[in-house]
Amino acid sequence: MEILNVLFWTLIGSVFSLIGGVILLKSTTKREKFVHYALPFGAGAMLASAFLVVIPEALHEGLEPVTMSLFTLSGFLGFFLLERLLSWFHHHHHDSVAGVRDKTHTYLVVIGDTLHNAIDGVALGAAFLVSSTAGVSMAIAVAAHEIPQEVGDFGILLAKGVKTKRVIWVNIASALATVVTAMTVFLLGSTSGLDTSPLMAIAAGMFIYVAASDIIPDIHERPRAEGRVQSLMLFLGVAIIGSIALIMSH
Repeated sequence: MEILNVLFWTLIGSVFSLIGGVILLKSTTKREKFVHYALPFGAGAMLASAFLVVIPEALHEGLEPVTMSLFTLSGFLGFFLLERLLSWFHHHHHDSVAGVRDKTHTYLVVIGDTLHNAIDGVALGAAFLVSSTAGVSMAIAVAAHEIPQEVGDFGILLAKGVKTKRVIWVNIASALATVVTAMTVFLLGSTSGLDTSPLMAIAAGMFIYVAASDIIPDIHERPRAEGRVQSLMLFLGVAIIGSIALIMSH
């Protein structure tokens, strides 16, 4: 039954992001507004999950504090290097023809999203190997981040001229990466006694990087009124995921 639990929670973010993308498909203004305020909430959820769920669970599983810190730092820096690599690829593969340039950017959006989903799946699979509490908390945090992210990608692909039906199918295929990696890690861990503590610590580093480097700086650049609302959404994400983690741990 536990494997069905993993499958259910892994699909939550994918299903809701797809529904959200379809609902907001025809309204660019509403879609942009949703992403604008939902992303800070997702960042808060990821920070709460990293500091209040993932890192404590990694320590509880027996990982030494210094070793845990090294793995967390590795996750943080690894995601930084991955982002730099994708950025380098993007800037060094432009073509003088606008259509080809747009096509390259479209592929990068899809590849980046699929890779991101696959990494989320590894973190989810590892979390469920530790405990249902860790798994569910992380699943909610991942969903809070992924839903606005996927809705935003809907808008980018549509703006690049990708047809609506294709955008939906691309989104479904990309979301399956989360399911595949989560189930693979969970099944391998269940049968081979895989030590999930390092994976948990690395996932925490990645979560912290995404929230701290991609989303929080954007809040600081916004006009004061918008920045206040986004800051409130950030703290709301921390409060909700933190509360869920505390309730489920008892």
